[in-house]
Amino acid sequence: MASSNSERRWIFPLAMASLMFIFLTAVSFNMGLLSSVRSINSLIFSSSILPTTNETTVTFAESKIKQHPPPPVQSSPPRFGYLVSGSRGDLESLWRVLRALYHPRNQYVVHLDLESPAEERLELAKRVREDPVFSDVGNVYMITKANLVTYRGPTMVANTLHACAILLKLSKDWDWFINLSASDYPLVTQDDLIHTFAGLDRNLNFIDHSSKLGWKEDKRAKPLIIDPGLYSTKKSDVYWVTPRRTMPTAFKLFTGSAWMVLSRSFIEYCIWGWDNLPRTLLMYYTNFLSTPEGYFHTVICNAPEYSNTVVNHDLHYISWDKPPKQHPRTLNINDTKRMIASGAAFARKFRHNDLALDKIDIELLGRGNGNFTPGGWCAGEPKCSRVGDPSRIKPGPGANRLGALVSRLIWSSKLTQRKCR
Repeated sequence: MASSNSERRWIFPLAMASLMFIFLTAVSFNMGLLSSVRSINSLIFSSSILPTTNETTVTFAESKIKQHPPPPVQSSPPRFGYLVSGSRGDLESLWRVLRALYHPRNQYVVHLDLESPAEERLELAKRVREDPVFSDVGNVYMITKANLVTYRGPTMVANTLHACAILLKLSKDWDWFINLSASDYPLVTQDDLIHTFAGLDRNLNFIDHSSKLGWKEDKRAKPLIIDPGLYSTKKSDVYWVTPRRTMPTAFKLFTGSAWMVLSRSFIEYCIWGWDNLPRTLLMYYTNFLSTPEGYFHTVICNAPEYSNTVVNHDLHYISWDKPPKQHPRTLNINDTKRMIASGAAFARKFRHNDLALDKIDIELLGRGNGNFTPGGWCAGEPKCSRVGDPSRIKPGPGANRLGALVSRLIWSSKLTQRKCR
């Protein structure tokens, strides 16, 4: 009797074990896993359920943060966001530049600073509001609450960041930001520019830069200045304070041109600053002489995710004075051949209504009588009085010149592995 009960106790476990063996064998043959007992075990036991006791997983808080995703690949022609700024007496020059630059695909912010008479700012606002093309498309915005800009201090950078924030608020449907002054002028049409940039990586940033400060280390980086434009309504020069400061060790300083073509992704980084570098450097450059020649350069070259997107050129033709080359020489009609040969998209600086501008209008832009620069978008009579198809791009000879320059720059940047230097 005892033996019978003992045998019955083993029947059920034996039957279950047999069934499990038959099931595992069938599964193993079906999945081709019979030769790997470990593979079978991996189907049953997850390592997340049964962690080993001799393994230690190190987790950093930063690894849990969602990284900023790269911008999607674009197939449509690129768009540009412009800031065109001026000061007292620049109304007519700014208006001329704006019409020479206009394209309905782009976004434009215009600004006459606080030194400009109220009459000039009101007149600019009136022209923007009443222009039939501008009012129809709605892509020209004037900063009506003017900023005071002193070009040797940080207020120019503050004004640039202000315009960038406005462009991001108005529309994210643009790819590159370009800052120009009323004394700049285009050497190619917008169709030429759009055509040339259509084949480029939209993360590229065209910014003239160098880490070799030279004389600027002693004259720019070490002095401390206060810019009255930060707190005054009247423009006055910056003044120096003591003591001087030492060179920074938390980041490396870069310097270069104040004019640039920056990707929207990098502009978003400067405005939103998902790490603290843009804000830290903005505070540092508050007391820096000639901030526009260093802020964006130092940000981009100290940010690992953007430092390899830099092309070392500002796409401007500028004829500098003799060393130390602090001021661009005023261009005239005798400089036009060199401007054209440079392949640059823009040139500076020009006097108001200089004969060189008339020559550029006629020979390079095909515009006259204060009209818009013709492009594939133009419709109506007179020409460009109405917007036709904004996506229709008709590049001209300027696209060949600019394309050749950009190709050389891209090739050169690849040779240097597109690193800041």
